[in-house]
Amino acid sequence: MSRTVMGQQHKLPDVLWFACAVAALGGFLFGFDMAVVSGTLPLVTEQFSLSAFQQGWFVSSALVGCIVGVAVSGELGDRYGRRRALLLAAVLFLVSAVGSGLLPSFSSIVWARLLGGVGVGIASSMVPLYISEIAPARIRGRLVTYYQLAVTFGILMAYLSNAFLLHRTYDTGAQASGWLGVAFDEEVWRGMFMVEALPALVFLLGLMAIPESPRWLIQQGHTAAGMALLGRFVGEAEAQADAESRQRQSRQRQAAYRELFAPKWRGALLLGLLLPLFSQFCGINAIIYYGPSILKATGVSLTNSLQSQIVFGVANLLFTLVAVWKVDKLGRRPLYLAGTVAAALSLMVVGACLHAELTGGLLLGAVIVFLASFAFSIGPLKFVVAAEIFPAAIRGRAMALSIMVMWVADTIIGQLTPVLLEGIGTAFTFWFFALWCVLAFITVYRLLPETKGKSLEDIERRWLENR
Repeated sequence: MSRTVMGQQHKLPDVLWFACAVAALGGFLFGFDMAVVSGTLPLVTEQFSLSAFQQGWFVSSALVGCIVGVAVSGELGDRYGRRRALLLAAVLFLVSAVGSGLLPSFSSIVWARLLGGVGVGIASSMVPLYISEIAPARIRGRLVTYYQLAVTFGILMAYLSNAFLLHRTYDTGAQASGWLGVAFDEEVWRGMFMVEALPALVFLLGLMAIPESPRWLIQQGHTAAGMALLGRFVGEAEAQADAESRQRQSRQRQAAYRELFAPKWRGALLLGLLLPLFSQFCGINAIIYYGPSILKATGVSLTNSLQSQIVFGVANLLFTLVAVWKVDKLGRRPLYLAGTVAAALSLMVVGACLHAELTGGLLLGAVIVFLASFAFSIGPLKFVVAAEIFPAAIRGRAMALSIMVMWVADTIIGQLTPVLLEGIGTAFTFWFFALWCVLAFITVYRLLPETKGKSLEDIERRWLENR
C-alpha cells in the first residue's frame, strides 16, 4: 500500500500495519468488554434477583477495575514496556471472559468483571501510546483514530453477538449438551461473556508476534536496537530526525503536576477535566449498559431491545467516521457545539417519549440522533482537545488526568443510573442527562478556542496571552 507525501512515493512497511492491527485489537476488546454487559444485565438480574444497587455494582465493578488499570498502566508501561503491559491486559481479558462465563456465584462473576476492567484500563492507555510511538508522523493521527474506530466496532460486535445468542436460544430453540448447553442455552448470558475469549486469545497471540515500542527501547538505553527498529517503522530519515528532536527535548525541564494548576493553564485544565466528565454524564453509557433494560421496562421484548442496540451500535460507528472525516475541516469548536445541542434536544425527546409511554419509531429515532451527536462530537473530541490545549511539558500528565476523570465519571454513572431509573424514573433520568449536555455547550462556548490548523506553539501562546 502506497502513500504520496510531498511529491515522493512512500511504501508503508507491513510490520507497521500488522503491529497497529494487533494493537487495535485492544481497542476492540475495550469496546466489547464495556458493551457486552448491556445484554447480560437483564438476564443476570433475573437469575440472581439483583437489587438496583447490585445492578449498579455489576456494571461499575468493571469500571472500578478500569481506574486501577489506568492508575498502574503508566508505571507498567514505563518500567516493563508497552508490549508487556498489553500482554498483561490480554491475559486479563481472557481470564475475565472465561471466568464471567463459568464462575457460579454473583460475587465471583463481579471479581472476574473487575479483572477485565483492569485490562480495559491498561489497554485504554497503552494501545494509543504504542501506536503513536511506532507510527510515521504523517499518518500518526489517522492510525490513532483507527483505534477509536476499533472501540466502536467492538461495541457493535458485542451487540451483534448478544442478539445472535439470544435469538439462537429463544427463537430457534437450538440446544447444546454439557457445559456448553449451560453457557449457551440454559444461562445464555454466560455465553455472551465467553464470546470475548476468542478475540482476547487472538490479541494475546498477536502481541507475541509484534516488537516492543522502539521509542521505549531508546528511553531504556537500548539506542542501537531502538533506532534500528524505529527505522523499520518510520524510515531512516524520520528516525534520524526524531533522534535529533529527542536530544533537544531532553535538555528541557520537565514540568510537575502542580504546574497544571497555575493560573495561566486554568482554562485549559478546566476543559481537560470537564470534557471527559461531560462525555460520561451526558448519558452515553446509560444507552450502552442499560439500553435493553430500559427498553424492556417500557414493554419492548428483550430480543427486540437487543436488536435496537445493534442499530445504536451502527449509528455510533458510522458517525465516529464523520468525526474522523470532518474534525480537521470544520474544526473542534463547531462540531462540539452542534453535537451538544443535538444531544440535549434528542435526550429531551427520549425523556418525553418515555414519560408518555411511546415506544415506537420516535423513541428509537431520538436515541439514534443522540448517539450520532455523541459520536461526532462529545465522544472523540474530548481527547483531541486535551492533546492540543496543553504545552508539551505537561501534556502527558494532563492526558493521564483526563483519562482518570473519564473512568471515575464512568464508574459513578454505572452505579448511579439504575438508582436514578428506580428513584426518579426513566423520563427524568434522560432529562437529567440532557442538562449535562447543556452544561457542556456552555462550557465549550465560553472556554474553548478553535484549535483547527494552529500549531501547538500558537495554542500555547494563546493561553499565555489571555491569562
